[in-house]
Amino acid sequence: MVKYILVCGGVISGIGKGVIASSTGLTLKAAGLKVTAIKIDPYMNIDAGTMAPTEHGEVYVLNDGGETDLDLGNYERYLDVSLNKDNNVTTGKVYSHVIDRERKGDYLGKTVQIIPHLTNAIQDWIERVSKIPVDGTGEEPDVCIIELGGTVGDIESMPFVEAMRQFQFRVGHENFALIYVSLIPVVGGEQKTKPTQAGVRDLRGLGLLPDLIACRCTDPLLTATMEKVSMFCHVSPKQVLGVHNVSSTYHVPLLLQEQGMLDFLKKRLNLDDVTVNDKFKRKGEEFMGRWKALTVGQERLFDSVSIVLVGKYTTLEDSYMSVVKALEHASMRCGRKLELQWVDSSDLEPHTQTSNPVKFHDAWSALCSAKGIIVPGGFGHRGTEGMISAVKWAREQHVPFLGICLGFQVAVIEWARNVCGLEGANSAELIPDTPHPVICFMPEISKTHMGGTMRLGLRPTIFQDHTESSKLRRLYGSNQVAWERHRHRYEVEPRYVEELESKKGLRFVGKDERGERMQMLELDDHPYFVALQAHPEFCSRPLNPSPPFLGLIAAACGSNVLSEQIANNENGGYVDPHPEESKIVPASDAYTEQGKGKRQAVDGIRVRGEVNGDLEEKERQLEGVAVNGDA
Repeated sequence: MVKYILVCGGVISGIGKGVIASSTGLTLKAAGLKVTAIKIDPYMNIDAGTMAPTEHGEVYVLNDGGETDLDLGNYERYLDVSLNKDNNVTTGKVYSHVIDRERKGDYLGKTVQIIPHLTNAIQDWIERVSKIPVDGTGEEPDVCIIELGGTVGDIESMPFVEAMRQFQFRVGHENFALIYVSLIPVVGGEQKTKPTQAGVRDLRGLGLLPDLIACRCTDPLLTATMEKVSMFCHVSPKQVLGVHNVSSTYHVPLLLQEQGMLDFLKKRLNLDDVTVNDKFKRKGEEFMGRWKALTVGQERLFDSVSIVLVGKYTTLEDSYMSVVKALEHASMRCGRKLELQWVDSSDLEPHTQTSNPVKFHDAWSALCSAKGIIVPGGFGHRGTEGMISAVKWAREQHVPFLGICLGFQVAVIEWARNVCGLEGANSAELIPDTPHPVICFMPEISKTHMGGTMRLGLRPTIFQDHTESSKLRRLYGSNQVAWERHRHRYEVEPRYVEELESKKGLRFVGKDERGERMQMLELDDHPYFVALQAHPEFCSRPLNPSPPFLGLIAAACGSNVLSEQIANNENGGYVDPHPEESKIVPASDAYTEQGKGKRQAVDGIRVRGEVNGDLEEKERQLEGVAVNGDA
């Protein structure tokens, strides 16, 4: 029986429920348990795909192409698992599911209501998804962490709260625990508990009782404050946990462990009765040992590395959460403290020099002093000329550079304009009537619907012939194939590829399985200049940094550090984080003359639905099978 731990919050949203949920899971994983996680988002959107990054933070992409809340990134990074789109539940998804069933007649003429039909659908969804293997073992998880987004008491989350109230009786008291995350504000130098008391009272009124109260505060929780929360919230002192601000969120699992969270949950959920494989137990202990070494070592770092992020959505740092985390992971591997400077790409453009000279000067000053430059993804025309200027600076001044998605595309545009002499070269997304559309709209993408219609999910990149010396390939362990997650609807126009590569220096070192799509580029005569159409930040882990990010940080530290990290990755330092069952690409038609006649199933790549591939697989299965009448 799966054990369930619900993490919900009160007072205000955005106080760290995701980090506490992830940290709880990591603590349990360290004990040898198999852990999965589900995020409930009460908004009406089907998924996060159509939401602006400045509205709700980054859109996190999963292996199966699910566009989800950024908290699923926390779960994957902390627990080192690969989730799927059903691990993110939204009001839109559940209502759509219930209405679809009603249209099919599944409710047999009943009046479809919030209770019981919607609440039952929520419970069924959670129970089904909680049993899906996520860690590559193929085994059912022992524990499922459920995070309820928003704040208890919000009208939009009430059906989910009611569903959880019912769910605790469906699975049984010994299989359901609740962690309530609350804010302890400081007023006049005193830690105040009244908001927490009121929040717990509201929670109890809705039929849910907290087993642990995680108190978020700026400074360590005082004993007197803990005792006050214990007294007025009807829990014992050992059920009150202090989660104060720390230098890095990677310290939070250790903070919870020190306060006895694991021991309490073991008793509360009878976790000692769960059969734990000795192999998983050893693996968990080793994992926590490496985690402790990582976090403790981070505090002792003296050297730093300066990176400038040139983006479109810098007003909300959560817009680039995975990018920042990937930079942190790489910095820790290189033994450096990350000094990240944010530059709005619009501030690098000439019009800002006129409208706001100070901003223009500050932006260029930051860019010129950077040891490394990263241009992440985005959509739309605003700020792209500033990105192109940043790429030009990095290329000409030999500053280590990493471009991601849109950053990859603007690197192509900059090369086309300034090296190939294609005046006015641009993207068909940004300037539809550009004379040289070196970036084009992908032919199979819908032009009428935005949600879920991009090229999404885990895709392979095949390193081309004669790329053995490529820094990027060597960072991937000199493997032939690299798997990364994609999210885009524009790509390099195939008819310009030969012209772009004709000028010495730029190579498209990685392409898709048919060789039609350009997915990785690299400049030869440069300390480190690489760009990817994919989003490698989504696959970075604290103990297993993303190769392109590791290369950027290492190159920013110096050529000797880059050589050292390349050698390390070539000798097993990089481990592919994706389970084998995820490495399947959907069948698609070739759309260029070069691709026609070429199969997708190359270099061991499995294709879902490819006709030729399916026939050959059947033939292999039938070999040696005796047919009736054969002697």
